[in-house]
Amino acid sequence: MAQAEAEGLPVSEYLRNLVKGQVSARIGGRKAFEIPPEGWVRQFKAWVASHAEDDLPVLSDEALSREFIYSERGL
Repeated sequence: MAQAEAEGLPVSEYLRNLVKGQVSARIGGRKAFEIPPEGWVRQFKAWVASHAEDDLPVLSDEALSREFIYSERGL
């Protein structure tokens, strides 16, 4: 609060500016929030494809069911 007051800003605005400044996630040299949704989808699909040769097991439909997941809890 003291810092916000020193800068002559309401606390909410100071915090908003602080958070914006801390959001420095960069993807391909661009800020994450500047990437359009299509770009996120494209990058996610590329990430998925990069794991195609990992030979990971696929879970069965039963293993993904709610009943199976919570069976040990008795729910």
